Formats: sequence, C-alpha cells, structure tokens
Amino acid sequence: MSCSNLTMLVSSKPSISDASNLSFRSVLNLFQLPSQNSPSCSPSRSSVTPVQCGLRELRTRIESVKNTQKITEAMKLVAAAKVRRAQEAVVNGRPFSETLVEVLYNINEQLQTEDIDVPLTKVRPVKKVALVVCTGDRGLCGGFNNNIIKKAEKRIAELKDLGLDYTIISVGKKGNSYFLRRPYIPVDRFLEGGTLPTAKEAQAIADDAFSLFISEEVDKVELLYTKFVSLVKSDPVIHTLLPLSPKGEICDINGNCVDAADDEFFRLTTKEGKLTVERDSVRTKTEDYSPILEFEQDPVQILDALLPLYLNSQVLRALQESLASELAARMSAMSSATDNAVELKKNLSIIYNRERQAKITGEILEIVAGANALQ
Repeated sequence: MSCSNLTMLVSSKPSISDASNLSFRSVLNLFQLPSQNSPSCSPSRSSVTPVQCGLRELRTRIESVKNTQKITEAMKLVAAAKVRRAQEAVVNGRPFSETLVEVLYNINEQLQTEDIDVPLTKVRPVKKVALVVCTGDRGLCGGFNNNIIKKAEKRIAELKDLGLDYTIISVGKKGNSYFLRRPYIPVDRFLEGGTLPTAKEAQAIADDAFSLFISEEVDKVELLYTKFVSLVKSDPVIHTLLPLSPKGEICDINGNCVDAADDEFFRLTTKEGKLTVERDSVRTKTEDYSPILEFEQDPVQILDALLPLYLNSQVLRALQESLASELAARMSAMSSATDNAVELKKNLSIIYNRERQAKITGEILEIVAGANALQ
C-alpha cells in the first residue's frame, strides 16, 4: 500500500520552552512531516497535522520515536546525575572562598590608613576591555550557548558605542567555533573546558587575564558566564574580574557585590515509580574569623599573595556554575524532548490501530461481498 493511499492525522503539541522546541523539531525532522497547507491532505477539524504514509512506514516511524525516546531519556538522567556533582563542587568550594574573603577584608581594614600599591586592585582609566566568555563544549542544551554568546555580542556593541577597544578570551568549544567563524572579532586566546572544571584550568584563564592586566594591555577584565539559579532557570551575567575589589568580593560591572548567600541542591529521587527532582536550600557554614589573629608577615605581602589566589577561585566558581547551568539546560531540553516523543508515539499508535482496523474491516467486507455474489 503506497503512502498516497492513506491519510493519517498526528496531533501537533506546542513546545514548552525554547530548549524543548529545538528538541521536538529534531524529532520531527526524522519523519519529515508535510505541512498543513499540503494540497493532498484533507482539512482537519481539530488542531492536527496531516501525514500521509502506509502501515509499514507508520510502524517504522513508531519504532524510530521509541528509539529517540530512549536516547533522550538516557541523556536526561546522565545530565541530572552530573548536575548534582557540579552543584557539590560549587558548594564544597564555598568555605574556602568565604574564609579567603574574611582574611582579605581584615587585611584591607588594617591597610586603610596606609598608602599601598596593589596592582590587581589599581583602577585605571579604561581604554581597552578583555571579555572572558565561558560557553559549553557540547550542544543539545537548548539556548544555553546562544544566550551567553548573545550577551557577549550585546556587551561588545556597548563597548563600541563607548569608543572602547576590546579583546576576547574564549573558553569552550562552542564559543571557539563561533568566534573562529568571525575573524573581525579580536580574540586573544582560545581555551577548551574539560568535563569537570579544575583549578588548573581556572589558573590558565586567570594567568592570561592577569598578564593582560598587569602589562596594561587592557584596563579592565570582565567575566561572562551563565549563573546557575535553578534547574529551569539560568542567567547570563557579567562580573568584573579585574581590577579586584580590595575586600575580595565578586562585583558586577557597576561595582555591586553579587556574592551568593545560599545554594540550592537538586537531587534525583523516585516517586510512584518515576524519577523526580527535589530541591534543598543549603547555607554553607564557615568558621568565624578570629579578631585576635595576628599576621606574621607584612600585610601588603599577604595581600599580594591572596589576591591572585582569590582571582583563581572566582574563575573556578564561574566555570563550575557555567557547567551546572549547561547540564541543567540539557536536562530540561531532553525532558521536553522525551515528553514530546511519548505524545507523538501515542498519537502514531492510535492512527496505526485505526488504519489497521480499517484495512481488516475492508477485507472482511470484500470477503462477505464475494460470498454473497456466489450465492
């Protein structure tokens, strides 16, 4: 039976988000569904998309949807497990960062009356800005990479309007491929992230930014990454990396402190035989800074040693949050793709059963009609 002999109707389910929209279109592309305006398709009374094919082709489509569902479900579970590890890495590094902030703050308090020259905290008139853009290494994560690249493009346009020069430090394969295709954007260095950010990778980025700032090739370094908010929300943000705040705070481009106070944990559990996600709010406890603590060395020397260390911790935290946001976006996209695959498989199965029953009924009618003709 040819595809033109049968007309089937498959309901079209609207996508939940941009990520699910991309994933659902990738599923539909496997089947090459014709448009509603096809002249060979009969008009439908409900919100459906006409499709033409035979029973054999329909069975093939159902099997393809099943295989796609298995793949997206597996990718969802893998991303969910990795999100947990990424969140743990962020939270486990918080006590070190907060203790370092306390030390920097107290040293700064002792040096308020002294005239010191700390290169990393020196504010110069800005003529050139370095942008550290953190993207992902893989796709299938909805609009994660596009959002941070659009944020970078917007910031570049703002710098051009202000008459400032700029250069890019690209981190991540997706960002590297984007800027390589645009040679008119000046790029100082291309870096690739790993499966799990490490202090060594963060040190490579921090060293590059440090050398550009100390040599006065740039007067300001800004860090662009995706801040992890929740499993369904992540915000591209811009933080001032250099010059550093003397108090060791993470500041945005306006100088406002943006240090997070609480973290949220998301863990996989089972409920009624199905995997679900539960949310826990976590506040990391750190030891109080002792007011009677004395510094053996000169505070200026300690400050010179701690500021690069805190610079490294800022970059590492940004990489960890960017990875957690990427995995959460991939988990959300694969979840939506799985839901769409389930809905599509259900509709295709209904149509297949209807067409099969219609074919059997037609054959029975032909047999009965032939028997009646012989009588």
